[in-house]
Amino acid sequence: MIHYYYGNGKGKTTAAMGLAVRALGYGKRVWIVQFLKNAPSGEVFFWAAVPDVQVCRGMAGKAFTFQMSEAEKAETLAIHNDNLHKGCEAVAQGVCDLLILDEVGDALALGLLDEQALLDFLRVFGNRAEVVMTGHNAIPVLIERSDYVTHMQKLKHPYDQGEKARKGVEM
Repeated sequence: MIHYYYGNGKGKTTAAMGLAVRALGYGKRVWIVQFLKNAPSGEVFFWAAVPDVQVCRGMAGKAFTFQMSEAEKAETLAIHNDNLHKGCEAVAQGVCDLLILDEVGDALALGLLDEQALLDFLRVFGNRAEVVMTGHNAIPVLIERSDYVTHMQKLKHPYDQGEKARKGVEM
């Protein structure tokens, strides 16, 4: 089935990673595609040491998307499309039981991912593996296509008081 976890609350990626742990507990094979992320984070360090998990991530440069040049945006689009293709191929070839598309909603909203390629994959191969998508925005086509939709709403967060992301908690 297809899941979509979205909203401005903390926990979208954390929920997706928790589902990966659960799937691995039953011998499932997991692929994680992270969009708009290339900075080190705790889950990436952990997954590097776990068999049966493949992680694809990256973007051009280290700037926020609004700070990117048009060339960096084009390179990020190419990286994202390539990583999506890798994850989709893993499902199509039957070597992936759980595909996590982390921040896919944001990549779509920013025009940094081929929307038609994602929708074609969900239509053709979305029932061959569990697919988890995350993002900040309520994207109607992703909500419509998903079997599970969870809206995570922030009520309070230390970031609002100037607290930076902490290793092991937010990153």
